[in-house]
Amino acid sequence: MSIRGFCIGLSISSLALLAAAIPQAALADHPNEHGQSNKLRPHSGELVRAVRESTKRFQDVNQAMAEGYQLLFGCVSGPDDGAMGMHYVNLELVADGILDPKRPEIVIYEPLPNGGKKLIGADFLVFSETWHASNTATPEIMGQLMHLITAPNRYGLPSFYTLHVWAWKPNPTGAFVNWHSDVSCENHAGPAS
Repeated sequence: MSIRGFCIGLSISSLALLAAAIPQAALADHPNEHGQSNKLRPHSGELVRAVRESTKRFQDVNQAMAEGYQLLFGCVSGPDDGAMGMHYVNLELVADGILDPKRPEIVIYEPLPNGGKKLIGADFLVFSETWHASNTATPEIMGQLMHLITAPNRYGLPSFYTLHVWAWKPNPTGAFVNWHSDVSCENHAGPAS
């Protein structure tokens, strides 16, 4: 065996040992091929708490509307199972390009059978072009990486980063995945998207 072959073999062996030494829980923290994380990072509870604290006043959708949030996209239903719900978007916060865990760009509601709306979470959104005008890394909020949605997309938006935080209705598939398996648009009076 040549020196070169020995070095390559040693490198491959070293990588295999390194991969085996990494705890599986650490690997599970990273987003899957759909950009969704099914595990909570150690400090992710802090983000959920921050969102709950900053959005509790929006339990009443009228308060959200009074602060500049407006319904866009109807009720967003899932591709297979579940939904995202009704997105009330603050366009001023979207336009500023700033990500602040205390000021989500979107608050999310689930339509109720009686015509009411239940606050279930928040969504942070920044346009890719805006973000990358002054940043090179993927945006994150309190250590949670955001998901890239490229254009064209079902919303008619340019490429954007998003992070859903299911702070008011626990999601069996994770606190930060895009689709909530226990949310439905069935009771939405208007069109779903």
